[in-house]
Amino acid sequence: MKPYRATEIEAKWKEKWNEISLYKAKPFETKPKFYMLTMLPYPSGDLHIGHWYAMAPSDAIARYKRMEGYNVFFPMGFDAFGLPAENAAIKHNIHPKEWTYKNMDRMRDQLRSMGAMFAWDQEVASCDPEYYKWNQWFFLKFYEHGLAYRDYSPVDFCTTCNTTLAREQVIGEMRLCERCENPVIKKDLNQWKLKITKYSEELLNYEGMEWPDRVKAMQTQWIGKSEGVEFNLQVSCEENLSFRVFTTRPDTVFGMTFCVLAPEHPLTEKITTNERMEAVEEYKKAAARKSEIERTAEGQEKDGVFTGAYAVNPMNQEKIPIWIADYVLASYGTGAIMAVPAHDQRDFDFARKYELPIRVVILSKETSEIIPEDQLAEAYISKENTVMVNSARFDGLEWPTGFDRVAEYFENNKIGERKINYRLHDWLISRQRMWGTPIPFVHCSACGIVPVPYEELPVRLPDDAEFQPTGESPLKYHEGFLKTTCPQCGETAERETDTMDTFFCSSWYYYAYVSPYWKKGQKLTRNDLPWDKNLGDYWLPVDQYTGGIEHATMHLLYFRFFTKAMADMGLIEFREPTKKLFNQGMILGEDHEKMSKSRGNVVNPDSIVQQFGVDAVRIYLMFIGPWDGGGPWNSKGIEGIIRFLKDVWNIASTESVQSNTTDFDDSDSLRKSTHQTLKKVTGDYNQFKFNTAIASLMAFRNLLKDIPENQYLSSSWNEAVDCLILMLAPIAPFISEELWHQRHEGDSVHLQHWPQFNEELSRESMLMLVVQVNGKLRDKFEISADLDESEIKQKALSSPKIQSYLVEKTVRKVIVVKNKLVNIVIR
Repeated sequence: MKPYRATEIEAKWKEKWNEISLYKAKPFETKPKFYMLTMLPYPSGDLHIGHWYAMAPSDAIARYKRMEGYNVFFPMGFDAFGLPAENAAIKHNIHPKEWTYKNMDRMRDQLRSMGAMFAWDQEVASCDPEYYKWNQWFFLKFYEHGLAYRDYSPVDFCTTCNTTLAREQVIGEMRLCERCENPVIKKDLNQWKLKITKYSEELLNYEGMEWPDRVKAMQTQWIGKSEGVEFNLQVSCEENLSFRVFTTRPDTVFGMTFCVLAPEHPLTEKITTNERMEAVEEYKKAAARKSEIERTAEGQEKDGVFTGAYAVNPMNQEKIPIWIADYVLASYGTGAIMAVPAHDQRDFDFARKYELPIRVVILSKETSEIIPEDQLAEAYISKENTVMVNSARFDGLEWPTGFDRVAEYFENNKIGERKINYRLHDWLISRQRMWGTPIPFVHCSACGIVPVPYEELPVRLPDDAEFQPTGESPLKYHEGFLKTTCPQCGETAERETDTMDTFFCSSWYYYAYVSPYWKKGQKLTRNDLPWDKNLGDYWLPVDQYTGGIEHATMHLLYFRFFTKAMADMGLIEFREPTKKLFNQGMILGEDHEKMSKSRGNVVNPDSIVQQFGVDAVRIYLMFIGPWDGGGPWNSKGIEGIIRFLKDVWNIASTESVQSNTTDFDDSDSLRKSTHQTLKKVTGDYNQFKFNTAIASLMAFRNLLKDIPENQYLSSSWNEAVDCLILMLAPIAPFISEELWHQRHEGDSVHLQHWPQFNEELSRESMLMLVVQVNGKLRDKFEISADLDESEIKQKALSSPKIQSYLVEKTVRKVIVVKNKLVNIVIR
């Protein structure tokens, strides 16, 4: 018997699979299609163990579905634009294209080494002009349908480097530029946005979608739907000045004792008194240097400045002071709030700090007295079982009647109206950098902003751009790119120098895979489609998507928005990109910390593969714990996987392997074990429980090791070994292929049908019964799987341990959960 040599076997089969195009996508087969998609990587230069943890189990799903009888499409590509390439260009004085393509070549080889069944002939790279011309085509379609527009928005800006900065380029609490370490400010620029807010309500609907509850909760919170009333606050003694505020608690309006504007609110300059002007301007400068995250962070002490002006509460005509504070954002709601400190904790803390009045206007129905202001320890924010007080004609109204009556009063007296607000902002896609998709517009002094005609796409990035140490986009200074003619009047014009957010590329890449670089070298038209329609009709939408939870509120929202917008433009007939999503966990270092170079705990998969082989790394990653949970890497843990693979090799490589007889004895204990294992592993694959599937295969391995040699010619033995190889194939493709060909002639193991278990044989003969008394575990023991409910009850009640808990007690109920537990309720 030859020893198991992983690297030798893996090299052999990688070459063979490539020769026969084993994983080439084959559309229009009679088998049902299955589009398997995992998130594409950024070409950073090296595949890390996190990539393996996301992709190897995804590959196992694809392989399993293929064996189940599906025509599987499992493509791969590169999300290739982005800031790291620009940083590398500045550091090494090379074009980001050169750096990116070099990294893609390296990572492609590493991805191939993984043994995954990627359809490499369908690869796309988002930095290829034949890909990003369709980004530009989409942008023009969005513009035509009113989904793309320009608006002023703040960016982080370094005045020393004279450039905008990405969030990750602003460092430390002092918010310094990472390059020159000078303070960063906020600056308003006219930038491009996509109107994702048009779909706010639809994005809250997950009907029919099998997505993790956590993702749905995160997206729901991010979209931030709130129902309330928006109304006018008149500036006192200024007949022509007023501002709008929104509240979800109109029943607390009589408790408003001050109001707050965002520092950027346009009214601040008009209402601030001369005495307060200097303090207000200083505060506005300080606020401009903070990010929105800093300004609204939980636990962050709230501060502000009084403007010297007052507003009038329309419900009681009371004058209330107008403050500015950076915890109010101009980009959310109206950029102004009514402050009710007795019933909002943020307002309460602010009022305490600046000694502003606090007036209770809501009480619990069980409370008989109003707590004096100076005795309040915190805001009372409850809605349920509350009653309005100190609210004039509305006193005594309970929630939600109070909400409705006050809202009606606002509407009837034309003070305000009911409104639904969303926290979700339109998607700001402008980036003031070079390594991204050029936005296909020109600026003409006569015609204004003019779209580039479809037939002139793509607007190409220059290959000879020179980067400055400051990080400024070279597009602003590249005459060949910048100078053009206006498509309308033919006069001299300048191209838009902003490029698109890289999330634009990854919002539709799964469509591009079906026919990569569609219409390559051809002129585009308004009525085109970015993929072959016949192939799209066959493969789309995605059947299963996998990737990290960290993309919940960015990529996964844009991913859905794009599909809905495309449906409304008549490009597709479905409104969700995929019905099924699975989020894998994270692989940690051996120190149980997130892997990072600074911690020195990064695991290099290349060296591990060279030492142990691909199959071992794949199995170890899938055995480390539940796939959605992740876990720490353990160098010693992989040794057990090597022992397992060697045992499988020895079991399946036995000389006397095949018997001509197919007669089975169904009373054979080995045959029962085979079908019990097959049933368990099948169920685990269907639920992506790879760790427990592997545990079952290891237990089955142990059983087969103990089978005496005189049974090696039996039908049961051969069935067991074949099933072991087939069950192992999705997670360990190389050793499975080698062992299958040692035992069988013909097609690849990965073209075999998934074995079917016999329901009768797979039924367990014994079960572990858990017995509880009043919900607490008191005993557990094995019982026959054939017992009916009355027999199970009797077994539980007659247990000596359980009897001790029943002394001088009355059994009120016995609850049986079939094949799992018994709960005895006593008093």
